[in-house]
Amino acid sequence: MSPLLDVSDDVRAEIGDEEADRLLAGENAPGSYDCTSCRTPGNPDQERTSTVLFVGGETAVLAFAHASCIPSQVVSVSEEQLQGAVRSITGQSSSQAAPVPAAPNAQAAPAAGEQAVLGVTCGQILIGSDLHAAIVVEPTGPIARPGSTGPGDEFLPMMIEAGFLPVTNVASEPSPLHGWSVLVAMGQLHAVLQNGPEGGRPSAWWQAHQPLGLTDGWRASANQRNTVLVYAAPAGSIGQQPREDLLRDALEKAAAGGLLVAAAMPLAGT
Repeated sequence: MSPLLDVSDDVRAEIGDEEADRLLAGENAPGSYDCTSCRTPGNPDQERTSTVLFVGGETAVLAFAHASCIPSQVVSVSEEQLQGAVRSITGQSSSQAAPVPAAPNAQAAPAAGEQAVLGVTCGQILIGSDLHAAIVVEPTGPIARPGSTGPGDEFLPMMIEAGFLPVTNVASEPSPLHGWSVLVAMGQLHAVLQNGPEGGRPSAWWQAHQPLGLTDGWRASANQRNTVLVYAAPAGSIGQQPREDLLRDALEKAAAGGLLVAAAMPLAGT
């Protein structure tokens, strides 16, 4: 009996027809795996399974996930992140849970026109009676447009130009942003992705220096809805809040002041 594997055209193009056919025939398929998204066990002989190819600068890693978590696809990540994932898979290092929220430094998006330091906070946001997985992106300083010499902060206008919408009420769920997604691999937050030109391979708009650990509750909420709410605010609007209730208060104050934008994004790569 052949395994219930999904191999997308993009994955097939990267690994070659011969390897793809061997996987589909069960020759190289795993007997069992830990889903690269929800980190729970999976079995391709019993349930639909996606092949997910993580591609770095010089390395590629084929991972497996429940098809109900994510579709088969190719995801571009940094070589450093991919090597870290390999060490995690082979047991050379173990992933560590990080408190929520937490705010590591990361390199900012190409949308900002230049590299800038962003802080990212992860937490769950209550909308109605449901908890939603969320991340909050906030620069550590003003963001200027390329070539600008002025002191102004253009972060919010650039986010709106990218498709994020202003938030006036945190109690309402943000609208989806087509072509963007959130990469959670090996149970950790790796990047916020946007599609390449003309629908090409996704690239990192924001990418963590080191993958950020996520709580079981955050991952459960994200996987249940296959969606992450991404909020963004200019420097000094949110801060590094130690509790989710304080994070919610800071988001509401930023929204009331016209300083908050947001979008809903699907999970990708995990």
